[in-house]
Amino acid sequence: MSADDLSATFAALADPTRRAILARLAAGEASVTELAEPFAMSLPAISKHLKVLERAGLIVRSRAAQRRPCRLEAARLKEVAAWVERYRRFWDDSLDRLEAYLNELQGKDAEHGRDH
Repeated sequence: MSADDLSATFAALADPTRRAILARLAAGEASVTELAEPFAMSLPAISKHLKVLERAGLIVRSRAAQRRPCRLEAARLKEVAAWVERYRRFWDDSLDRLEAYLNELQGKDAEHGRDH
C-alpha cells in the first residue's frame, strides 16, 4: 500500500458517517437508498460519502439494472490493519516495560515499608 493509498484510506475512515456505512456493508451489499436510511442527509450527500469510500478502495459499486449496489472491499481494511499492527506491537512493548517498572517500584515501596 502506497503512502497516498494509506492517506486516502485514513481520510475516508476519519468520518463517522463513512465508518457507519462500512459497518452496514459488513453485513452485506446495499443500495444507496438503503445506506441513506439511517442518516438525516440527502441521497446526493450519501453518494459523496460513497465516492470517497470508493476512491479509497474500501467499497465497490456495481450495476444491476437500475440498482447500484455497494459492497465492502475488505482487502484495503486488511492492509490498514497490518499497518496499525506494527504500532500496536510498539505500544504493547512500551506498556510491558512500564508495567515491569511499576512492579519494581511497588516492590521497593513494600521493602522500604518493612524497614520501618
